[in-house]
This record gives sequence, structure tokens and C-alpha cells, in this order.
Amino acid sequence: MKTFTAMTLSGAFALTAAVSIANADDDIREMKKLSEGLGLISLEEASAKALEAKPGVIEDADLEDRDFKKGWDYEFEIVDADGNEWEVYIDAKTGEVGKIEKDWF
Repeated sequence: MKTFTAMTLSGAFALTAAVSIANADDDIREMKKLSEGLGLISLEEASAKALEAKPGVIEDADLEDRDFKKGWDYEFEIVDADGNEWEVYIDAKTGEVGKIEKDWF
């Protein structure tokens, strides 16, 4: 019974990981399609600018429509060498670094 439970749990974790990876690929494809259609800088260019502003490892990236201002921002979640998490915003049209905020949670 324990073996069956362990196999079931490991299968569930593997399925969840596979779905997460598939969704991440879809998100990246959608970001690329949207950025090309709107004439924005590429995800790769924005990633390089974010890492230049805050060196570390990118955990997540999103392309977001600004709420009150016109335009788009890439939002990156970056973990630095000390394990601190940061949010770095890059203007998706100009490539300028917006705000850099430490994520406290």
C-alpha cells in the first residue's frame, strides 16, 4: 500500500511539473507574439536589461499592460546571490529600467 501511495504521489508531482512547464512555454510564446505585434523589445532584450540592473537568476517573467499609464512593462522576478527575491520592471517599448523592488514574501 505504501508503494502504491508513493507511486501515486510521485506521478501526481510529475504531472503537475509537466503542466507547469507546458504553461510556461505557452506564456513565453504568447509574450513573444504580443511583443512582436505591438513593436515592443524582445523578451531576451528585456531579460538582459533586467539582469544588468539586478544580477541573479530569473524565476519568472510576465508582460503586463500598465493600469493607468499607457504602455507595457516586462516584470521579472529575480533571485540574487544572497537568496533575496526582487521584482524588476522594464519598459517594453523603450527598454528603460523602471522600478526595482525587493519582494518581502
